[in-house]
Amino acid sequence: MDASLARSSRFSVACALLAVLAAAPAARAYDYLPIPGRGTKLTRASDDFEDQKWTYVFNNPKASSELDNSSRPPMGGSTNGLWLEGPGRGHPDLIRRVTTPEGGLEGSTGALEIATLHAGVPGRVSNEAEQDDLFLNIGRSLGQSLYPSMSPSMVVRVFVPPVDEWQQRDGSHFAFRASAMGTRTKQVESRWGRSKTERKTEGYWPGLFFQLYEGHHRQDQEDHPYLLIRAGERGEDYYKLPIKQTGWWTLGMSFSPDGRVHYFAHPGTADLTSADHLASHFPYGFHCERIDELFFDIWNDSRSGQWSPKWIVDDVAVYQGSGGGVAQQPGTRGRR
Repeated sequence: MDASLARSSRFSVACALLAVLAAAPAARAYDYLPIPGRGTKLTRASDDFEDQKWTYVFNNPKASSELDNSSRPPMGGSTNGLWLEGPGRGHPDLIRRVTTPEGGLEGSTGALEIATLHAGVPGRVSNEAEQDDLFLNIGRSLGQSLYPSMSPSMVVRVFVPPVDEWQQRDGSHFAFRASAMGTRTKQVESRWGRSKTERKTEGYWPGLFFQLYEGHHRQDQEDHPYLLIRAGERGEDYYKLPIKQTGWWTLGMSFSPDGRVHYFAHPGTADLTSADHLASHFPYGFHCERIDELFFDIWNDSRSGQWSPKWIVDDVAVYQGSGGGVAQQPGTRGRR
């Protein structure tokens, strides 16, 4: 068999199997499926970028503690206090308010443009694509974490650049994610042959990724962009939704009281509905206990010497669906 055809066949079979695995959790009848964007908008933890004075202070060189144990304070952040540099990998090299691209939300005049040139450790060129992070610190903005009992959710509109502007490489290009803490249990054998339950609580980072599978791997020679889910119960990432059009997309994640994460997406800027539900999981087997941040990842191949494509986000919004704990938020930031 021709090598490219063999690779294409293996990829098609893998995608089909993953689709079957992914469909099972999504098809279940849930007691409660929180729709992202429903409930009370938490304006102190949301940003619509309508303020013409919106700016980001970089305080370079950026952090990279996850790669070389260097945080390099003081780290960067937005002047409105919502956005901050991730200490693990540092912020993107371009973060600026721009005019909302055509077709955006009605009434929107400002959005946030994100791109990066030198991802990874400052001054070092690695042999792979590296990522930078931009965080919205929900816990600091609200003065508390969000909990699954509140049925919280987060929504963003993303302007996806044309695929021919993406770097021509397999892998991740942009992602919308959450920082969560969760607990998982498993049965382990003791040294005496007895089974016991082991509980482990730690951080995990579910999300929706814009992923590219390059055309040279396939017989049709076309690039195949997908939305990828992170992650299933075993920690597996999988391709879920082909990107058949670029431009504006709406992404959302919600958390139900049972600790499950629910993923939603559709092209366009309309509000999300149950029809946009892609999947629901306990990622890595974790039952969510709290949510502290949302963030964006952007990748760039540092060997290229070129900028990543410019991704644009708008109306980053956090909601409380039910329960108590977060008071009504004063102020007018964010459209309803």
